[in-house]
Amino acid sequence: MRPQAPVPLTLEEHRELGRELRAANARLQELYKVVVGVYGPNNQASFTFLKVAENLGRLCQDLQAQAAQDLPGYSVDGFYL
Repeated sequence: MRPQAPVPLTLEEHRELGRELRAANARLQELYKVVVGVYGPNNQASFTFLKVAENLGRLCQDLQAQAAQDLPGYSVDGFYL
């Protein structure tokens, strides 16, 4: 038996997920600045915070591309980035 094809997110689901991830990304940037301000840029916690922020940015890029695939014919610019 073949696995069932995944059902893509809807327009509204992409919009909502994008809002949530943009907010999370903004908050993560604020918290990163606090940690770097307290511990400095060469601290392990600061380094890990930076890596988490970079990975969240990559996730948003991937989801932006996925939204374009899921919603052909719709303008999805700015959903995640």
